[in-house]
Amino acid sequence: MNNKRINRISEEVKKVISELLYNGLKDPRVTSMTTVTDVKVTRDLSFANIYISVLGDKKEKEDCLKGLQSAKGFIRSEIGKRVDLRHIPEPIFHLDETLEHASHITDLIEKVKMEDNNRGIGNE
Repeated sequence: MNNKRINRISEEVKKVISELLYNGLKDPRVTSMTTVTDVKVTRDLSFANIYISVLGDKKEKEDCLKGLQSAKGFIRSEIGKRVDLRHIPEPIFHLDETLEHASHITDLIEKVKMEDNNRGIGNE
């Protein structure tokens, strides 16, 4: 299967899951602060690796993942209804902590800059 088709299917699955997060899942563990950052469907369409970002602490993130895991069957059936595929990929959820990591790196850079400024480094 060509990459263009895989990417299109991945985008369609992402749209469906984003919509479900917005108004389709009733599980209280899945908060409104949950975002789908990326979806990568495998070439054989067996699996959809779904990367989500959850605003909250570690427990809230873990609870959200558990909520999505328990709704896996419903999510898969919704993908089947809304995306025209012969074989519906099995959703696999992953926490995407890229945003938190980027924020942490930015904070570290700012801290180093402040320390340098306090020591007079870089003001020559």
